[in-house]
Amino acid sequence: MLSNSHHHVNPANEAERTFLESLIRKDFERCHPGETLDDVKRRASFSKEDKGILRDWMAVAATQAATDRMTMPPALAA
Repeated sequence: MLSNSHHHVNPANEAERTFLESLIRKDFERCHPGETLDDVKRRASFSKEDKGILRDWMAVAATQAATDRMTMPPALAA
């Protein structure tokens, strides 16, 4: 996925952020051995690189959540 600093995910609240992070946590840690999503979240406040990594992974989570909503049966989507 291409990174664009002007397009990022802004979860509506902490519950949505936690949900989005749960969608990517396992894949992130598989792709970044020895590192956790929480490590990157902590460093993102002072590292442009980590901020970009976190932004890109959250975009993946948002895309996955949107795809899941589209494929979910209508009765469960509400």
